[in-house]
Amino acid sequence: MKITGVETIYLRQADVKTQCDSGQDALIVKVTTDEGITGIGEVDSNPLGAKGVIDGPFSHTTAAGLAGLILGEDPFETEKIWHKMYRGNIYGGRRGVAIHAMSGIDLALWDIKGKALGLPIWKLLGGGFHRRIRTYASTLFGPTPAATAEIGRRLVDQGFTAVKFGWDPMGRDRETDRALVREARCGLGPQADLMIDAGLVWDAKTAIQRANDFAEHDIFWLEEPLRPDDYDGYRKLSAATPVRIAAGEEESNRLSFLELMDRGGIDVVQVDLTRCGGFTEAMKIAALAWDRGLPVANHGFTTYINVTAALHWLNAIPNALICEFVTEEETQLREAVTRQKPRAKDGYLDIPQEPGLGIDLDEEAIARLRVT
Repeated sequence: MKITGVETIYLRQADVKTQCDSGQDALIVKVTTDEGITGIGEVDSNPLGAKGVIDGPFSHTTAAGLAGLILGEDPFETEKIWHKMYRGNIYGGRRGVAIHAMSGIDLALWDIKGKALGLPIWKLLGGGFHRRIRTYASTLFGPTPAATAEIGRRLVDQGFTAVKFGWDPMGRDRETDRALVREARCGLGPQADLMIDAGLVWDAKTAIQRANDFAEHDIFWLEEPLRPDDYDGYRKLSAATPVRIAAGEEESNRLSFLELMDRGGIDVVQVDLTRCGGFTEAMKIAALAWDRGLPVANHGFTTYINVTAALHWLNAIPNALICEFVTEEETQLREAVTRQKPRAKDGYLDIPQEPGLGIDLDEEAIARLRVT
């Protein structure tokens, strides 16, 4: 089997709000083969930047468009192809958008392998740890503490046993921050787990103060309160509070995750399959975390392609903690892109059993949302 084509599809909903919701647009990757099998993947990044990395022409041997590098390759050779993409774009590809772009291709290649063999990806990865996995509802804070409490009540009524609130208006001042967490806990009640995603808003001293403030509300973790490059700040924060510190969605390969784990001393390693280098790199990151006694969770605030990929990966590793499942209700694109619509039941998501990723594009929706 040979790769015959790579297509990048930029999708964007009509109404894009100024908020931290990366599910308002998307970059989908299709990889086709000479045996008629097509794999799909997704990139969560700056979509047009990642599209350029994939579609761009050959410049020289260390700066080449990824699509051109992999044409004619055997899609089963995922490790070889990963290193060919990395080496062939090493000037611009050691971190960031080029690794993100590689992620979409890698997901699509694993989808092809699973479809060709009639097996789900988690089985190809050697997994089988779960039949279902606990999930948490992931959403943005309400515009006020009272609105946040109402969102929490609604999500608990839907059966979720864990909820994460994130980003604006957190970080405006201490009183607002404390009120948001207090009301989030009131809305969830005493039993559900509460995660807080601060959204990169503080320095280390302020984060320590807020973690101590939030501890009385029994939060499950405090996520990304610092700039992603402030590894020394993460070390100070993790050492100063009993609250779990979670981070990782900004990291883009195992070397940067090592900085976060070893220098930053975080407690929960968050890996986005559409940013870290796909399944091929995510398995290595999970193994490094396991060697350090650290649990991992996925990050994913985009489409159900990302969620489905995460379920395969979490089922293939021994240190999976929980799965992120976006419940932000203002995003129409997320619900439209795929024919299958995963749904949590009693706070759990079922592990896919179909070949490959086990999820298909809704081509009518793709045509409607596509930006040419």
